[in-house]
Amino acid sequence: MPARTAGWRTFQARLTFGFVGVVALTLLLVSFLVLNRLDDYFLQQQRADLETRAKTVADFVERVAYIGTDGIRPVVRPDGIVDPAVAADLSSGDLSRLLADTLAQADVTIRFGTGGEGAFAPASNGTFEAELRAQPREGQQQESVPTRPVYRESSDPIFPYTIEVVLNNPYTFRATAVSNVAGLLFAIGLFALGLTMIVAAGLARRFTTPLRRLTDATRGLAEGDLSRRVELGHVDGDSSELTELGQAFNLMAERLEESVTIVRRDRDRSRDFLADVSHELRTPIAALRTFNELLKERAGEDPAARAEFLESSGQQIDRLDWLAQNLLELSKLDSGLVLLDLRPDDLRAAVESAVEQAEAAAERRSVRLALEVPEVPLRIHHDAQRIGQVVTNLVGNAIKFTPRGGSVTVSVLPHVSGAEIVVRDTGVGIDGSELPRIFERFYRGSRANEARGSGSGLGLAIVRSIVDMHGGSVSVESRLGRGSRFVVTLPRDPRRPDEPAGAGGDAHDEAAVPASTAAKMADSSPRDPSRLNPGTSP
Repeated sequence: MPARTAGWRTFQARLTFGFVGVVALTLLLVSFLVLNRLDDYFLQQQRADLETRAKTVADFVERVAYIGTDGIRPVVRPDGIVDPAVAADLSSGDLSRLLADTLAQADVTIRFGTGGEGAFAPASNGTFEAELRAQPREGQQQESVPTRPVYRESSDPIFPYTIEVVLNNPYTFRATAVSNVAGLLFAIGLFALGLTMIVAAGLARRFTTPLRRLTDATRGLAEGDLSRRVELGHVDGDSSELTELGQAFNLMAERLEESVTIVRRDRDRSRDFLADVSHELRTPIAALRTFNELLKERAGEDPAARAEFLESSGQQIDRLDWLAQNLLELSKLDSGLVLLDLRPDDLRAAVESAVEQAEAAAERRSVRLALEVPEVPLRIHHDAQRIGQVVTNLVGNAIKFTPRGGSVTVSVLPHVSGAEIVVRDTGVGIDGSELPRIFERFYRGSRANEARGSGSGLGLAIVRSIVDMHGGSVSVESRLGRGSRFVVTLPRDPRRPDEPAGAGGDAHDEAAVPASTAAKMADSSPRDPSRLNPGTSP
């Protein structure tokens, strides 16, 4: 019973029986109207037939009256008496059977009198009745269908009279005809309902099968099968709405799979990130613990040893501080907590400032640091502090992995979409198999040598995050033993990354403009500082 109840409550069953119910109601109304109209039609036909029968009876009675009076006596005397001979003829049983059973096929009432319709005056002995006794013919039924009286005025100009004929309870074919039509309509209705149920079941199945497949696919998604899709060829159902529903479902499934993939990847990256952080923190903490234990022992009484341990502890503390700062910076960049302060300033200033800060480190390692910038301003919308941080990290890495006597060159170049910052070095280079991973967190490469232990492995990850926030790109070219080349490409305006180069003055053209005409350069960007949050529309 529960399964059957559930089956009756399905959309397919409701759609089927709803359609069948509509058709059944329509057939019922049509049948009622048809039978009603046919009954009126047959009733009108029957009354016309009965009127014809009554006229036939009147004609026959007129002849009987003429014969009974030999045509020389009045049928109805002036004193209102019907001729006895006529009365005797009409009262005979044989004539009554002929009138009732054959001519009228109904109970017959005949009255003689004078005057016409509306002024008929019956004779005192002029009423004659003939009761119907014959058996009905096949298809006939006796009905109570009274008819209007039929009056026949005689054609005798000397002794005029009038015959009134009334038929009652006649035999008719009307009831049989209506019954036959009703039976035919009932049979047609049953056939139509059966056919309707078959067609409705087929159509309902055609429309609900795609919904069932969508339900199965949805259930698969709910159970974790994110690859479940709906074949559009199986859900069309000759309906554009179902096709759109299938397309929307597949699009939703694709986006859900992409979102889950991103979440899983972020989860894995977070897990790796936490593992890397734990590993990076464990080394300086272990060193600090060792130094602390040594200082507690006899080594702490030796001033030279104590100074050495304290200096090493300070270095480890600096390393922890540097690591914490980089982790915090990278976390802010990835979470969108950092807002870019975009200004249409000269890019050369930010790069020059970062290079100047790195000169001391280059001198300590005996590395030559050079800067190449155009002679004219190269103005793009950028956050000078963040771009300086990008240059600082790239130059710091270049100096760190460049041996003594090598060189690091920083170039600022115009680009068709904005500007480029190129950092070249003559260092150890990067293995080609490691290039796809160098921007990952805590990845420092296998050929870092002594520099491997001095960094956090987060510098290039921070570079990529800042460049991505600016809507730019960063790429690297490197060969082992021949150095590396990092290229940072920045757009003219991160708020309009698709703006053609000529919309606000091409960067290359600006660099080529003489200093005397530099003030004439068009800049459609606002002078006021603007804020840009990564991942949001301006």
